[in-house]
Amino acid sequence: MKIALPSRQNIIDDHFGHCEYFTVFTIGENNQIIGQETVTSPEGCGCKSNIAGTLAEMGVKVMLAGNMGQGAVNVLNYSGIEVIRGCSGDVKEVALKWLDGSLLDSGESCHTHGHECHN
Repeated sequence: MKIALPSRQNIIDDHFGHCEYFTVFTIGENNQIIGQETVTSPEGCGCKSNIAGTLAEMGVKVMLAGNMGQGAVNVLNYSGIEVIRGCSGDVKEVALKWLDGSLLDSGESCHTHGHECHN
């Protein structure tokens, strides 16, 4: 299984749609990280890009994110990717917290944006 995290300098980016790249961890049978790769973030708004399909094709099943709008959550869920919001900090530390079961979805969606893709 694979998990993805919107990243900026190895930290969870506060806004999914504007991250520098996605860190993708491959998880082995014993819930251990056995691989890591990066995926370039597409230009523009995350919910209107093809990133959900790209990540799903790679085998990503979970997105550990800071903030994201409900549109992005819906697009990721439609592609078979579960979304956990409210994450922050170093991407590997966040992934390890998720693996040990100590992360829960904040349930909060980002409602206001400083760009026009959500108008």
